[in-house]
Amino acid sequence: MALVRTGVALDSDLLKRFDRLLHSEGYANRSEAFRDLIRDRLNDASLQGGEVFVVGAVTLIYDHQSRLLPDKLMELQHKYHSVIISTVHSHLDHEMCLEVVVVKGPTDQVQELGNRLIGLKGIQHGKLVMSSPEAYGRKPARHAGHSDHHHKH
Repeated sequence: MALVRTGVALDSDLLKRFDRLLHSEGYANRSEAFRDLIRDRLNDASLQGGEVFVVGAVTLIYDHQSRLLPDKLMELQHKYHSVIISTVHSHLDHEMCLEVVVVKGPTDQVQELGNRLIGLKGIQHGKLVMSSPEAYGRKPARHAGHSDHHHKH
């Protein structure tokens, strides 16, 4: 892939603030930061269609002693098994739990699952984060499991 140079005119104060942010976040240069910002905006724009393929995670924090909550979480996860890749459950202390549900599928289905999980009575904090490989020119996998393509990590 060929790199193309482009120029951007910025207010000097804005650029100084941006440079401080880049330094605090460990960027080696402005170019990589601009690329990340562009990728982020492309990702956000690609999520606007309900049928776009996404990957993501629903993060939930809750008190496991909340009446019927663990059963409701399990019931929803079984109902949406086709978009759930895996679930990680961690005990934060004696009462509080962190659950991360890793998801993959059409935006509307993933969003629906995220909303239903986060909206359960007893969830103290929840967040859905999604990203679309299509925003970066990637083709989606054919199903919620692993594709036939083998790759190294």
